[in-house]
Amino acid sequence: MNTLKVGVCLIAATLLCGCNPLMSASLNNLKAAVIGPDEVNVSPDEVAGVNYPQLKLTTPSGSGVLALVREREDLQFWVASGKQVLLLRNGLAVRSVGLGLEGDLDGTRQSDDSPFKQGLHRVADGYTTRRWIDLYKGQEVGVIVNSRFSLRSTQTLRILDKDYTVLRVDEQIDAPAIGLRATNRYWVDPRDGFIMQSEQQLTSQLRVKIVQLTPDRRHIP
Repeated sequence: MNTLKVGVCLIAATLLCGCNPLMSASLNNLKAAVIGPDEVNVSPDEVAGVNYPQLKLTTPSGSGVLALVREREDLQFWVASGKQVLLLRNGLAVRSVGLGLEGDLDGTRQSDDSPFKQGLHRVADGYTTRRWIDLYKGQEVGVIVNSRFSLRSTQTLRILDKDYTVLRVDEQIDAPAIGLRATNRYWVDPRDGFIMQSEQQLTSQLRVKIVQLTPDRRHIP
């Protein structure tokens, strides 16, 4: 935990050195819970002005832009200028730092048969699996999350000024130990399973919407 926090501070400091107003807005908007969140308006030119792949993150507290600043095998580190951090593995949010007012998602362990590893474009309708999560507040460790996947329709998703053909996949999740039931939604590239947009319930109080602002830049340059 401490090692991650130190690394996050170093990454965020590096990011701040070259950020534009779009990146600077992340801190204020993601901490706007008291007065109500402001929506970040993102333009293609602003996104192009940052030399990192970026995503837009919306939480109950507000919205902001995060940059992909590190990859370790299939684990991605997305950081906002205010040191908020979201870790994604194959498009699934597996850890958060500084996002949950009532506590963050402290860790996630996927099963060997997790469909995220193969790509959700290959998941069968009705497929069931499970994963295990740790919660920062409450000290819950190894909470079982059961999930069932449903295939929805092919849709057109507009990100900035471009349209993408995507497959929507829903995931019904159930964690009886913490009284959590919700539906996650994923908009997936049908060619390779890349998740371009998603709505994910990370904890009982923390639900996020993730939009890949640079889906054509899949990796750090």
